Amino acid sequence: MREIRFEVDYIKNPAGSCLACFGDTRVICTATIEGTVPPFLEGKGSGWLTAEYAMLPGSTGGGRKRRDGTKRDGRGVEISRLIGRSLRAAVDLSALGETSIIIDCDVLQADGGTRTAAISGGWVALYRALQTLARLQEKSGPEAYLLGQVAAVSVGYVENQLICDLDYFHDSRAAVDMNVVMRDTSLVEVQGTGEKNVFEREALNRLLDAAEEGIAGIRAAQLKALGGA
Repeated sequence: MREIRFEVDYIKNPAGSCLACFGDTRVICTATIEGTVPPFLEGKGSGWLTAEYAMLPGSTGGGRKRRDGTKRDGRGVEISRLIGRSLRAAVDLSALGETSIIIDCDVLQADGGTRTAAISGGWVALYRALQTLARLQEKSGPEAYLLGQVAAVSVGYVENQLICDLDYFHDSRAAVDMNVVMRDTSLVEVQGTGEKNVFEREALNRLLDAAEEGIAGIRAAQLKALGGA
């Protein structure tokens, strides 16, 4: 795997923030607390968590990445929804009360694995925001809201080699490409594709084993960063 690190409180204004670094991939993740919920949750005593993802204009090679306009980039919308689903799995929404948490993930530099870096860094920013919310609501701590620790990693086969945490070089050549999201040791979401051909069930099992091992290392890096915050 690439070198992975999280810089907590990278931006001072949000309730929680983190710079997630997976090799040369850099993603700023921020968590904002709002005292409202979407209309479909009003009066139900439940909170909400949602996410937005975007790539900044200079984040990729091969020319400028255009900003989203009135019509959002379809890839960005799909990844935003993935991040939101993944991080909602970490939170007991009923414990939030009528409070929303918005996770914003902005890619500063892309070298593969931006969505998995965003999910992993998003959890760190979320944890810091829940520390703030616990103080405001006079709860014991973020554990009053958390269901577990969420992290994600990409895995794939490149020239018959199993790779965990794909950079752009590997991702662009992968015969099989998969993103795996876990809460602690349980699966939240698995997205896998045979990019060039079909693949066998045995290969899927090996990919999941590699992802679980990689995510264990990411979880350790998350906790190390939060312990030093």
